Amino acid sequence: MNKLTGPLRKINTEQKLLRPLQVWETACYAASAVGYLTGRPGACLVVSGPGLLHALGGMANANMNCWPLIVIGGSSDRNQETKGAFQEFPQVEACRLYSKFSARPSSLEAIPAVIEKAVRFSIYGRPGACYVDMPGDFVNQQVNKSSVKYVKCCLSPPVSTAEPSAVSEAASVLAHSSQPLLIIGKGAAYSRAENSIRKLVDQCGLPFLPTPMGKGVVPDNHPNCVAAARSRALQHADVIILLGARLNWILHFGLPPRFQPNVKFIQVDICAEELGNNVRPAAALLGDINAVTDQLLEQLVLMKWKYPSYTEWWKGLREKMKINDEMTKALVLQKSLPMNYYTVFHHVREFLPTDCILVSEGANTMDIGRIMLPNYHPRHRLDAGTFATMGVGLGFAIAAAMVVKDQTPEQRVICVEGDSAFGFSGMEVETICRYNLPVIIIVVNNNGIYNGLDANTWKEILESGEPAALAPPACLLPNSHYEQIMSTFGGKGYFVQTPEELRSALKASLAEKQVPSLINVMIDPQSNRKQQDFHWLTRSNM
Repeated sequence: MNKLTGPLRKINTEQKLLRPLQVWETACYAASAVGYLTGRPGACLVVSGPGLLHALGGMANANMNCWPLIVIGGSSDRNQETKGAFQEFPQVEACRLYSKFSARPSSLEAIPAVIEKAVRFSIYGRPGACYVDMPGDFVNQQVNKSSVKYVKCCLSPPVSTAEPSAVSEAASVLAHSSQPLLIIGKGAAYSRAENSIRKLVDQCGLPFLPTPMGKGVVPDNHPNCVAAARSRALQHADVIILLGARLNWILHFGLPPRFQPNVKFIQVDICAEELGNNVRPAAALLGDINAVTDQLLEQLVLMKWKYPSYTEWWKGLREKMKINDEMTKALVLQKSLPMNYYTVFHHVREFLPTDCILVSEGANTMDIGRIMLPNYHPRHRLDAGTFATMGVGLGFAIAAAMVVKDQTPEQRVICVEGDSAFGFSGMEVETICRYNLPVIIIVVNNNGIYNGLDANTWKEILESGEPAALAPPACLLPNSHYEQIMSTFGGKGYFVQTPEELRSALKASLAEKQVPSLINVMIDPQSNRKQQDFHWLTRSNM
């Protein structure tokens, strides 16, 4: 138990100095995921210079995701500054761009106060990353114990509620809507608002749409979930409540053509600066998502308002969901080999424990997996997030596994990776095996980024000339045996090409609770998402 922070999880990378520098970035991703999953900052220890530089990616990712994180970095001796000291770098200044707080204690005596401030900044207001710099000459210094400025652990973040007038305005706007929609973001998951949001959905009959990491705040199998009609819901809603979701690129900035020009947004957010970003809200509720949701529900109950289930809006959403589900089913049932994404995820879905933590990254792997692999519990999905960061998967899986080993030892972590995404941090399977973590990695392997080439086409390229000149740059080596990396370190590896082999590998992996595993699933290199109404990335001249 840490005197200043309570259960502060430490992700220590010192023992991995011979590994690639990617390790510090992965460790930082892991520590930030601990912060999201537990509500207390994870701590990432890094060495000076290049160690700290490679942690900046993890710090930026934590800041963009609004996850609490403490990075503690070594640095060169203070009396050698400006002399070209070993790994000398302006670390405090560099970290200010990627954190809420960046400082170097002025003395050993000041360390407790600086750490307390870093912890407080990381969890108060909008959570984020903080950096504390430790000069090399601190290591061997001694200090008089009586002169140390001990500081008590900071209190839990204060819970703020919205102005009553803003709550009344929001309830009035919602009550006058004909096509309402509730969007649940990962901010709602972080604030532990699942119980209050579930009551809001149930008592008011609202259709809801989760953002990727908002999945599970209300279970995906809830009858009011309209994720299967996402584009229709966004494009035609006239009033949208945003609970811890931001109008950034993920929600297409709240602008046409993805939204109605006159749509009314009710924003609920912990950060005042986020209110009115890109679109002026019809009502702005500043405060803790959980507390404000309770306020809004109380007001709606007093008004005796509930959205009817028989409206044309509900009818249109259900029809669109049925059409999309049928299109997905047709892809699932395709018998041709190699398999497509939908067939793979259909079989994976049948075996997944309902309480597993899903980690996912990649391009189509992540996007299609988000649709096909349900979440039933909050904070049980981790992916590329707001910063759309590739390389987070195995770090997140390690963090999730460490958390569940402490809290629910029987729980499993399922890490679903595209083959390109796996390449960013694949060597972290050694860490998973070294600590015998309850992780199953599924690599959905299409031989490339978005699309690759089959083995026969690759052979023709090799026979006709230089691959560097003839092969598309997004292609990877066909049929790479990633499962052998896991086997090398003592885990179980499976090379899968058919649905039967996939089911057998999943069954064996879930039955084996003592050894991590990796299932390398070969799919059609040209497999893709089903036709979308809109491109995933909004581009606008506005």
